[in-house]
Amino acid sequence: LLGLPDRIHAAPADLRGEHHMNLPKRNSADGRCYWMKPEVQEELQPLFDQCIQDAIDGRITRLDSLWPPVVVSSQGAPFEVCDLVRKWIETQRAETMDAEKAIAFSENLRRQSRWGEIDYYLFDLLKRELQEKYFVGTGSEDDYWKEQEYSLKPGIRAEEVPEPLLRFACYVAVSYKVYGMDFQYLDANYLFGLVEKVRPDMVKKLKENGTGRLPLNLQKRKTEHFTASANDAFAVIRITARDNTEECCHEVLNYLCELLEQEVFPRSYAVEFKGPEKSYLPITGLPKKGINQLFACAVQYPGLHPLMERYARLAMRQYEQYTNLSDEQCALPGSFAVFALGMLGQEWRQLIWDYLDLCDDEHSHLQEKFLREYVKQFGFTADTVPVFVRGVLSMQNMKYSKDYAAWMANAESLDALLEAKIHLSEIVPSGFSSDEDDDDDEEPAEETEASPEEVLQYAWETVCYVIWGKASAKGGQKVVEAASEELKELYRQIFIPVSYTHLRAHETRHD
Repeated sequence: LLGLPDRIHAAPADLRGEHHMNLPKRNSADGRCYWMKPEVQEELQPLFDQCIQDAIDGRITRLDSLWPPVVVSSQGAPFEVCDLVRKWIETQRAETMDAEKAIAFSENLRRQSRWGEIDYYLFDLLKRELQEKYFVGTGSEDDYWKEQEYSLKPGIRAEEVPEPLLRFACYVAVSYKVYGMDFQYLDANYLFGLVEKVRPDMVKKLKENGTGRLPLNLQKRKTEHFTASANDAFAVIRITARDNTEECCHEVLNYLCELLEQEVFPRSYAVEFKGPEKSYLPITGLPKKGINQLFACAVQYPGLHPLMERYARLAMRQYEQYTNLSDEQCALPGSFAVFALGMLGQEWRQLIWDYLDLCDDEHSHLQEKFLREYVKQFGFTADTVPVFVRGVLSMQNMKYSKDYAAWMANAESLDALLEAKIHLSEIVPSGFSSDEDDDDDEEPAEETEASPEEVLQYAWETVCYVIWGKASAKGGQKVVEAASEELKELYRQIFIPVSYTHLRAHETRHD
């Protein structure tokens, strides 16, 4: 349906040099490429036009790994990706668009850079040439324009909207599903909605069969144990298992891994799984969805544990999520496999560790349910405390629980927490930052970047609040006062500033 041409490929090795012709000196500020300035416009225009044609024909290659991305033409002339897209957009009109060329141009530039470098320009083109030319908004004026209802302008018939333009709109919508951020479903739905008003059959085919880019044996699969279908356009995997045997789970997990190995399959997706028995992972608060049921079944079979890890590592991508979970229960793909294995013991600690580093604090909340069950089962120990601390810092506003304080109230657990404090900089997830809001009644201070020490201190105060709640304020004074004599000194060390703890640890090592 999308008509992806065969010529979408990287440039062959013999096109990658600059020896094909004598080229002008590069005039960009960093010396990496050409900028189309007025004084060199005439000289560079033929090279620029050739680079656009090469992008259509699949004869460009990436100059280097630096930003902004630069591609090199078959003649060896380097231009920025965004310049090529911007100029190409200016020449495109609904009435004359060639869908095959438009898709090839966009796809080759995406492959040589990334979707996020070109999507804004492609979307702007479709807003101008599709929505504004042919549609009028009919929804409430208060609605966000991407979520408005649209209908054809009076006097315009559906058949007057050029089919190549609609095919290109479907390509861009599907690309948002596959390569976009999870919140960009709005952009995809907006474009699908416009196409559906004119050619509902196009969208229907995508809903039923996907783009056609997945191998047939992945689009649909049927074995003795299960039936499945996968739609790459709408990012949905549907699986019905006939039994709960190891063989069945093995086949299902293999199928999921094969799908995720396909570059064209979206990284945020829904798994709709149905099995004969509704049993779930023993973690309070997890949504009772099919994906939970699948891994509760699979984890019973030790022979499947490596395959579960393989799925988790293929699935885990930062800023992606399972799309059929509510906002309150949002989770990184792979979460249920990680939780199932993590509850088995410390042999899966590295998988949990890597998973928590990928959880982003806006779109990953379910790890809170796992972390509580994890420390409830294994206690606060030298093995589990670093994982717990990392988990607390992997999300926003993890809830305080008095149980944590009770489970922590022993010398072994406090020693483990103090050791984690000493090594806090190695435990904090890579995306963590100090982002405390200014008080509403205060004048906002001038923004300054927090120092590493301030970030660590904020992180530690966050951890202490989750364990002791409001009693952790004022240096944990209430906690220390209420502690038994033999534990008081450990509590004091827990609550002193992080920088002082590091200094004392340093002095102790040198003594």
